[in-house]
Amino acid sequence: MHKLQPMGPNCYRIPKEGNMRVEARVYLKNEMLPSFEESSARQLMDAASLPGIYKYVIGMPDIHTGFGLPIGGIMAMDAQNGIVSAGAVGMDINCGVRLLKTNIPANQISSSVQRKLLEAITHSVPSGTGKKSKHAGSSGPKLKNILTDGVPVLLQMGIGRSEDLEYIEEQGAFPGGDPAAVSKEALSRADQLSTLGGGNHFIEIGYVAEIFEQNIAHLMGLEEGNLSVLIHTGSRGFGHQICTDYSESMKKTAKRNKIEIPTAGLAGAFIDSKEGKNYLAAMACAANFAFSNRHWITHDIRNAFAEVLGGSDTDYDLGVVYDLAHNIAKFEKLNGKKLLIHRKGATRALPPEHHLNPQKYHSTGHPVIIPGSMGTSSYVVTGTQKTFETFCSVNHGAGRRLSRKAAKKEIPVAEMQEKMEGIITSGKRMQTFLDEAPQAYKNIEQVVDTLSEIDIIRKIARLHPLAVIKGD
Repeated sequence: MHKLQPMGPNCYRIPKEGNMRVEARVYLKNEMLPSFEESSARQLMDAASLPGIYKYVIGMPDIHTGFGLPIGGIMAMDAQNGIVSAGAVGMDINCGVRLLKTNIPANQISSSVQRKLLEAITHSVPSGTGKKSKHAGSSGPKLKNILTDGVPVLLQMGIGRSEDLEYIEEQGAFPGGDPAAVSKEALSRADQLSTLGGGNHFIEIGYVAEIFEQNIAHLMGLEEGNLSVLIHTGSRGFGHQICTDYSESMKKTAKRNKIEIPTAGLAGAFIDSKEGKNYLAAMACAANFAFSNRHWITHDIRNAFAEVLGGSDTDYDLGVVYDLAHNIAKFEKLNGKKLLIHRKGATRALPPEHHLNPQKYHSTGHPVIIPGSMGTSSYVVTGTQKTFETFCSVNHGAGRRLSRKAAKKEIPVAEMQEKMEGIITSGKRMQTFLDEAPQAYKNIEQVVDTLSEIDIIRKIARLHPLAVIKGD
């Protein structure tokens, strides 16, 4: 394994060597070092060799090997002479997570009612690979508007609440979307609004198990013992096709323009080139699709709560705490310099007093949601002033410890059932979910503590699952 050099508590560096233009940094607790993959180190080093790379490349504590840039990888590009890479954003553009709060004490909702809620949600929100929306008739005529303008279009259609916008990254409207930059094949796959998908995507009914910062948690509407809802999904087949299309074309562009690309997964185009601008326009469309997907799912979940529990959805609060992207490239200014920051399996975390925070969270920093696995806790945290060291970024989850193939091979069903005891799943055999078993993921406590112990994040609340919907 490439030698990591300690930089300080929970932080290591990979010094420049070979074609690297900058160094790499990796945030890990000591006990996590044995699971750090040589292939992830190699991918960080490859990213550090790209033209226009700024300062250093970062690996978060949930890091694991991906396509091109590792998941849990962050790289900042000089906006004037850097490149944009579709592979460094990822296949599921704006895969992200949304947290809903409730005023419902968890101890007042029986397991049978929890199951009814799951059934009502799955009736409206198809889960699994390739599933189509039940709202295609409504969304189809507005599709291009949604791709350009995002969630506000859904609000005009009567989907969701106007106050939701303030608590969505980019207010649910990622700038620069242009459907003309999207292939016909990708557009043909844009019929999946309010669908969950497969893999690690989920809808989770849980509860606030622990509060660490009472005043901030109260500001977020999180009260100990109350139910919560997590929604984790992205741009579905639409975003996947956009990444596929541009990854292929960027390989040709890089070769034609003699851009030095270490691996196909990091193929890119100069940001100011036609190819670069087209990708960013298509990526913005996928980001708006993903925000709209989570927004429409929220609408369907609210209706499910009203259907099962009676009354109106507002009776149970079900307000948005925050919604943020995991796989994205965004123009941001750091220290007065304009950068294009690629976050792949990483989350923006703006510190307190940052001008882009929602007004409600201006003095605290916006909520950052870090899901664990379907059998373990998730965390709500905020960034501190030290997030500037990580380009205002933190990890997006626990991160895989085992590949999907290895998880299915190594984890016995009985062992997974034991880990999932007391947690209701969406009526499917455990065998179906072996690749998503809690044992396939890193220890969420170690992952979160990696950054909290060095004051990059503040822990606000811990959530624990009660009932989970997963797609196969």
